[in-house]
Amino acid sequence: MEKILPIYGGQAVIEGVMMGGKYTTVTAVRRRDQSVTYFEAPKKEIQSLALFRKVPVIRGIVAIIEASALGTKHLNYASEVFDEDPDAKIDASEEPKKGFHLETVIGLTALGIISFLFAKFIFTLVPAFIANLFEPIISGDIAQVLLEGFFKILLLVGYVYFVSLTPIMKRLFQYHGAEHKVINTFESGDELTVANVRRHSRLHYRCGSSFILFTAIISIFLYFFVPTEPLWLRLVYRIALIPLDLGLAYEILRLTNKVRHIPVLKWLGYPGLWVQLLTTKEPDDDQIEIGIHAFEEMRRRESVIEKKQALVRQVL
Repeated sequence: MEKILPIYGGQAVIEGVMMGGKYTTVTAVRRRDQSVTYFEAPKKEIQSLALFRKVPVIRGIVAIIEASALGTKHLNYASEVFDEDPDAKIDASEEPKKGFHLETVIGLTALGIISFLFAKFIFTLVPAFIANLFEPIISGDIAQVLLEGFFKILLLVGYVYFVSLTPIMKRLFQYHGAEHKVINTFESGDELTVANVRRHSRLHYRCGSSFILFTAIISIFLYFFVPTEPLWLRLVYRIALIPLDLGLAYEILRLTNKVRHIPVLKWLGYPGLWVQLLTTKEPDDDQIEIGIHAFEEMRRRESVIEKKQALVRQVL
C-alpha cells in the first residue's frame, strides 16, 4: 500500500522560510553574519472553532484566519532578527523578547487578518468600479460580470508581476521557491540535500498563490447570481460574497491537490501553477539550505511533540 505522507506547508519570510506541520510551525532565518536562527510558534487548538474546522467552506475561512495570524508572527520575527547581532549583550533591565505576550499575539493576529482583508477588499471593489465605468458601452449583467472578472485577474496578475520586479520581493519569491522545492523533494521520497532539492519543481498545488487566483475565478461565477445595478448594491453584494468566495476557493485548492496525480483532472490546478511562475523564483543554494533547515527543524520538533503525546496516552 502507498504510504500516506503528512501534509506540510509553509511560506517565505525575510531571508528565511517558515515550515508548518500538524502541531507546530518553525522559521529558519539566515542573519547578516550568516548564522541561522530559529523561531517556533505552536499551533494552538481553539476549542470554539473545532466544529467549524469540519464544515466544508466554513473550514476554509477558519484556516485562512489561523494562517494569517501565524504567518504574521513569523514575518515579524524574521524582520526583527535579520539585522540582529547574535553576540550583542542584552540589558538585564530589558524585558526578554522570547515568546509573545497575549497583547502581542492579539495584535499580530489582528494585523494579519486586517492586512489580508484589506487586500481582498481592494482586489474585489476596484475591478467593480472600473467595469462600471464601461457600463455605457458594455452593459448587461453577464457582460459586466465578465468584464469585472477580466479586470480582477488582470489587476491581480499585473500587481504580482510588477511587485516581483523589485529586488526585495524577488528574494522573497526565491525563498518561496525554496519552500516549494523542499516540500516537493520530501513528497517525492528523495533525501533532503541541496542537490536533490535543486532539481525539483518550485511550483506546488497547495500554494497560497493558487488560492488567491481561485478566489478571482470563483467570484466570477458567484457574481452571475446577483445584480450589478445600481453600483452601491453591486458593491454590497461583492463584500457580502467574500466569505463564500474564500471558502469555495479553499475547497477547490484541496480538490486540485487531491487529484493532481490523475492525468485529466490534474489540469484543474494549472491556472494556480501558472500564477506561481510569478510568485516563485529559482532559489540559490544558500536559500535552499535555509528551506531544508526549517523543514528538518520543524520535523524534529513535531516528533518531540508526538512522543510526548504518546507518553501521555500510555499513562492514561
